[in-house]
Amino acid sequence: MTPDAPHPPRRIAVIGNGMTGARFAEEVARRDPGGRRVRLTVVGEEEGPAYNRVLLPGIVEGAYAPGDIALPEPQAPGITRRTGTAAVRIDPARRRVDLDDGDRLDYDDLVLATGARAALPPLEGLRAPDGGPGDGVTALRDLADCRRLRALVRPGAPVVVLGGGVLGLETARALAAAGARVSVVESSPWIMRRQIDRAAAEVLARAYTALGVAVHSWRVAARWAPGTGLELDDGRVLPGDAVVVTAGVRPATALAEAAGLAVDGGVLVDDRLSTSDPRVHAIGDCARHPAGGAGLVRPGYEQAAALADLLTGADPAARYTGARPLTRLKAAGIDLTAMGEADPEPGGGGAADAAGQVQTVTVSDPGRGRYARLNLRGDRISGAVLLGFPDAAPEVSRLFEAGAAVPEDRLALLQGLPAAAPEGPGAEEEAPVCRCNAVTRTGIERAWLDGARTRAAVAEATRATTGCGGCVRDVDALLAGMGSGRGEREEEPAAAR
Repeated sequence: MTPDAPHPPRRIAVIGNGMTGARFAEEVARRDPGGRRVRLTVVGEEEGPAYNRVLLPGIVEGAYAPGDIALPEPQAPGITRRTGTAAVRIDPARRRVDLDDGDRLDYDDLVLATGARAALPPLEGLRAPDGGPGDGVTALRDLADCRRLRALVRPGAPVVVLGGGVLGLETARALAAAGARVSVVESSPWIMRRQIDRAAAEVLARAYTALGVAVHSWRVAARWAPGTGLELDDGRVLPGDAVVVTAGVRPATALAEAAGLAVDGGVLVDDRLSTSDPRVHAIGDCARHPAGGAGLVRPGYEQAAALADLLTGADPAARYTGARPLTRLKAAGIDLTAMGEADPEPGGGGAADAAGQVQTVTVSDPGRGRYARLNLRGDRISGAVLLGFPDAAPEVSRLFEAGAAVPEDRLALLQGLPAAAPEGPGAEEEAPVCRCNAVTRTGIERAWLDGARTRAAVAEATRATTGCGGCVRDVDALLAGMGSGRGEREEEPAAAR
C-alpha cells in the first residue's frame, strides 16, 4: 500500500440484531453512508428484520401486526445482516466469531448486543423436563413468545401474569383488552416497586381493577398447576389457562464468559463501552456500565450512538457516562410517567437543599385515578411520579433530563400550567414528544410538511416511536391534528392505529 492509498475499511462484527444492535448499525450507516470506513456484519438469531420488543404487548392485544413494529434498516453498502444465524463462540486471540452454520467472521472490533433472557423463577411447574417453559407457560421477550401466548389464551379465558413490573402490567392490560380474565401476582409490597411509591401504586392498582385486572401484591407464587392455575403462598389458587412470566431478566453473557471477558451481572464496560478486551465492546441489556442503564431503551440507544462515534472515527472523544432513568407505562387508558428516585430517603445523595432534605410536592386524587409526586433536591427534580397528569409529563420530564431548575410554582408545574421557569441549563429547550430519540413536536411537524403523513413515515424520517413506544399515542394525535387542521389526512392500516 502506498502512503497515499486509502486504508481498507475496518471490520466490525455485531452479535445481536435486537433493538440496540439494530440501532448501532443505523448509527454507523449515518456516520459512514458509503461504507468507506467500516464494513459491518450484524448477526441475529431470529429470522426477519429487527423489531421493537417494547411493543410486543400491543401484538398480544391485537393493536399491531408484527410488521407494524419493525425497525428501520438502512440499506447502506457497508452493512451486511445475517438473520437466523447464531454466534456460538468468540475467539478474542484470533479476533474471530464462529457461527452455527459453520461459517466464521473475522473482526477488527466486536460489538456484543446480545440483550437479556427472561428469567424463570425456580417454581414448580414452570419448567419442562428439557429446561424450557412448561405446559401453559410463556415469557414475552420475542415474537415467538407472542405467538405462543396468543395460541394459549382465548377471549374469556383466565390467565395469570407473574410479575407486576412495567412489562407485567403492560402485558396484563393488553390481555384484558383482548378479552382475557387477568390476574397479576407481584411478590413486592406494591406493583412497579422500582419506579413508583406505595401511594401511587395503590391508585394504579385501583385503576387496573376498574379495567378488569385483579392485582395481588406481596404474594409469593408457590406452584403452577397446568390446566388449573397458580397456587399462592396463602393457599389460594388463581385460575389460569396460561401463566406469563415477567418476573425479571438475566443479561445474555454466556458467549462473553466463555471467551474470558469480565462479567458481573452483565458484561463489564467502561465509558468507551469497551470490555476487559479493548477490541470487544458491549451495549444494551447485556452490558453493565458503572452508571447503569440496562433494561431501558434510551440508554441502549445512547450507548449505540457513542460507540458508533468511536468505531467510525466520527468523534474520538465520544463517551457514555450514564443516563437518567425515565419510564412510561404503555397501557391503554392509563397515563403514567416515572423518573429518578421514587421514594427517596431525606438527605440521601444528590444536591440537597440547605437542610439536606428532599422537598416533596404531592397531589392525590384517588377518586379520579390521579396521583403526582415531585421530589426536589434544591431546585432540581430528583424524581417524580405522574399518574393521570399527561399535560405535566412532558415538561417535568424535560426539566429532569436537563437537570434544569424548576419554576417556583411547583403545583402549577404538576397541573401542566404555563409558568416562567428560572434561567439555567435546558430552560429554553423544547420538550420532546419522543424522549428516546429526542424528537420534538417541531421535528414531527417538519416531517409532516416534507410529506410524512403516517406514523410509519414519521418514524422513517425522525425515528419517533422506534424507542420505548410511549409516544405512539402522542404522535398519532399530532398527525390527526395536523391533518384535520390542513384539511387532509392519510389513513394508516387499522393494525397500525
